[in-house]
Amino acid sequence: MQYPCAQCGANVEYAPGASVLKCPYCGHETPLQTTGMRVREHDFLTFASLPRKPIALLAKHVFVCRNCGAQTETDQISDRCRFCNAPVVAEVSPQDQVVPEAVLPFSLSKQQLRESLGTWAKSRWFAPSGLKEVSEAETARSTYLPHWTYDSRTITDYQGQRGEHYYVTETYTENGEQKSRQVQKTRWYHAQGRVFRDFDDVLVTGTTKVTAKHLDALEPWPLPESQPYRPEFLAGHDTLRYDVEPEQGLENAKGKMRPVIEQDCREDIGGDEQRVEQMHTQYNDVTFKLMLLPVWIACYLYAGKTYNIQVNGMTGEVAGERPYSAFKIAMAIVGALAVIAVIITIFALSKH
Repeated sequence: MQYPCAQCGANVEYAPGASVLKCPYCGHETPLQTTGMRVREHDFLTFASLPRKPIALLAKHVFVCRNCGAQTETDQISDRCRFCNAPVVAEVSPQDQVVPEAVLPFSLSKQQLRESLGTWAKSRWFAPSGLKEVSEAETARSTYLPHWTYDSRTITDYQGQRGEHYYVTETYTENGEQKSRQVQKTRWYHAQGRVFRDFDDVLVTGTTKVTAKHLDALEPWPLPESQPYRPEFLAGHDTLRYDVEPEQGLENAKGKMRPVIEQDCREDIGGDEQRVEQMHTQYNDVTFKLMLLPVWIACYLYAGKTYNIQVNGMTGEVAGERPYSAFKIAMAIVGALAVIAVIITIFALSKH
């Protein structure tokens, strides 16, 4: 799918934060009309019973550009023509893969991206002087990344121990003098029970092409601002196809739920200390959806190594790798040693 400009015929792109399709040539804007669609959750058990082909076996999309007629083969949902750079968006078939249900549209413009990167670069200790060049963001690409969200009503039966503190008086000898002190002890009692916890929109990444810890560092995401999926939001931006299957995504979501459930168990046990030895959790009414989150992805080359940087396309939060300047670190060490030497000299002279 491509979207021609009503004024000059060129292909328009979604403008971050403006809710319009904007022509990069003549500047004509086409407002996005509301559709009345709603973001839906899908029952996981029903989905799991349906036959489908693993995502790894799906063929790549073949885009045929209406602008120049060239063909582009890619596994992305949206991309640009390799020849004329016109934006193209795939028509996703629900028979082949899970269709995105929601999208959090880009709101961070290219200028706002430069400001976020500039602030981030200036705050990096011992960064090489050239790091400021990353704020130019000329190589940054606006990319929608697939994520899964999961809801569940959980019931957990647990077994553990409740620890209650008590104090005893102990005597001891110090410098030939007998003294006493209060020493804390703990009595442990068997504990078991049941806790309930409802989870909503537990977010896990649906791609292995971006480092998960960097994506986690971009949180929180303003998920309530997400919109029902429309391909128009993708025009002019890259969109990765998910390569983490929904089943694996659910296991990852359970991993995020577990520490929350364990804390619930500890609060239910009470006492001064708790030990949670076993937890058996039922995950009921599990629903899920695929959504696309906006990330600016930039690269920085230093000393022959490429560093990747990601920026939240809504909030401007920056995460990623950064190089260190060996020269600046060495100068800082030399400076610290010089200060220590001066202090020692002053202290020595004060003794005479």
